[in-house]
Amino acid sequence: MIGLTAALVGVAGTLSAPVLSQRLMARVQRDQFARQQQVEEAQWIRERHVAELDRRRDCYVSVNAVLRQYRTHLMKFLWLIHKGEVTPEAREVLEEARQAHHAAFAEAQMIASAPVLVELDGMTMALSETYRRTMCLEEGNPDPDGSFDEIRAEIRQLWRRWEGMRDVMRADLMVDTGR
Repeated sequence: MIGLTAALVGVAGTLSAPVLSQRLMARVQRDQFARQQQVEEAQWIRERHVAELDRRRDCYVSVNAVLRQYRTHLMKFLWLIHKGEVTPEAREVLEEARQAHHAAFAEAQMIASAPVLVELDGMTMALSETYRRTMCLEEGNPDPDGSFDEIRAEIRQLWRRWEGMRDVMRADLMVDTGR
């Protein structure tokens, strides 16, 4: 009887070993697959985050360059008004800088973070008001506080505002502002 029981246990063990081994192997493979999926998903998220930062950085670089050009051309145009040397070419250069600013701002509205958009909106409104006041001065119909010196001071103030906007952009890109 003992021999028969031992033989049955041995046969049962021999027959069940491949089934148990296959189930254990399947569980190990499922766990490995799940870990691999987690690693791939984490890598995909990191790559997406890096790509988004690159996209925002490129946008911010573009907006910064265009804002600087627009501000510079606005200041040059103001000086031409002051000296009485405004030409159609000077108007065209300023208008091109203004249109480039509008295009860069439109792109930034689709890409920039909310804090950066707040700064960009403020800067754009300030630039638009300065442009309006400059054109009124050029047309000979200045605002009561729209003299050359007052508009020049306003354009200089835009520079300080631009520095604050730049710091918000750098913070959004997780770059130390150094202040």
